[in-house]
Amino acid sequence: QVQLVESGGGLVQPGGSLRLSCVASGIIVRLVYMGWYRQAPGKERELVAGIISGGFTTYADSVKGRFTISRDNAKNTVYLQMNSLKPEDTAVYYCSSSGGYWGQGTQVTVSS
Repeated sequence: QVQLVESGGGLVQPGGSLRLSCVASGIIVRLVYMGWYRQAPGKERELVAGIISGGFTTYADSVKGRFTISRDNAKNTVYLQMNSLKPEDTAVYYCSSSGGYWGQGTQVTVSS
């Protein structure tokens, strides 16, 4: 049974940073595609960043240079380091993996 558990969300001021974590069980993160997605109120869910087994990463244009996706194979965990946060980054952030698995989401709110 695959489980993805996100954590690390919260309230942060514009320009601040957060690191999201996605702890996976039932899959091996270094062998599959892992992605971070977000959904803001009234908007569709969108890809934020993804990483494949070979380590290649991809980012939405809106977060390039500010967000970094990484993984810790020993902890079977994927991270999303978010810097220079903007109010428009406010959303529920979800972790997803190959096979269509999703976590429960973690709220990120960027506001002064």
